[in-house]
Amino acid sequence: MSWLVTGGAGYIGSHVVRAFEAEGIECVVLDDLSSGYRHYVPESVPLVVGSITDAAALDEAFEIGGRSGVVHVAGFKYAGVSVSRPLHTYTQNVTGTVALLEAMGRHSVDNVVFSSSAAVYGTPDTALVTEQSPTRPESPYGETKLIGEWLLRDEGRARSLAHASLRYFNVVGAGSPDLPDTSPHNLFPIVLGLLLSGKTPAINGDDYATPDSTCVRDYVHVADLARSHVAAAKRLAAGTPIAPVYNLGSGTGLSVREIMSATSRVTGIDFEPGINPRRPGDPAVIVADGSLAARDLDWRMRHTVDEMVRSAWEALRAADSAAPHETKDSL
Repeated sequence: MSWLVTGGAGYIGSHVVRAFEAEGIECVVLDDLSSGYRHYVPESVPLVVGSITDAAALDEAFEIGGRSGVVHVAGFKYAGVSVSRPLHTYTQNVTGTVALLEAMGRHSVDNVVFSSSAAVYGTPDTALVTEQSPTRPESPYGETKLIGEWLLRDEGRARSLAHASLRYFNVVGAGSPDLPDTSPHNLFPIVLGLLLSGKTPAINGDDYATPDSTCVRDYVHVADLARSHVAAAKRLAAGTPIAPVYNLGSGTGLSVREIMSATSRVTGIDFEPGINPRRPGDPAVIVADGSLAARDLDWRMRHTVDEMVRSAWEALRAADSAAPHETKDSL
């Protein structure tokens, strides 16, 4: 049994690779290192450096391994930036997925787990989002993730392709101190990075109809997320029935102020966050119902908010101390 992990040198993909290793399942990684790092891929795991839009790179990866299936994590993942770079986003996320599916056909690979996103829902009408909630993406990124799901659905109808798309919300934390989230657009690295540089984080809006007047969102630990990708892969490989779409969420959520309080407790830095005006379009509450994934994919919240913050803090501090001595290609 061997799986190809596209984007396996990135933050989420590298955790999926570690989860496969923990299960004793071999894998190979394809990553162009545009936002991933060689250092994130264990030495025991073959790494093909190349884009998912490159047929030759895909063929090389499948010749090494990945014949059991693919966990497709690679893609352009910045929703906000996608608005100003729509063509790049569509090329990476749609053209790239088409190229991957074509390569899977050439190599007779019939199982795929797709890294989708809560961005497919846009701004939901209800606080608790289920798999049946309407999909109304509001960015090119969200649109490309929904199109990715359609591509899997339609290819599944056309040939014997088994597939599952995992929609997740705010992925945080680190499963290992050497796998930090370094995204300049995610809440945890932004807040913790500001504290590392001696600055004070701010909350965007404190006048929402929530218990503490700040937005409530779903935060899930990246290691828990990775385990469910592997559970989905194993289910596909075994030919066990699987749903086409799963939400990975807590069902309850955490407020931004709760995240700030946990950050202060964990870091030992006593701070009072600043208050900025609301961002236009930010709903008060968005939380995912993860009960279907709990039934099928061993999904559950295994980490408290303090544990999520602590793992992210330790990983970012380790990366910060190594930064003067490392290059991007190896960090």
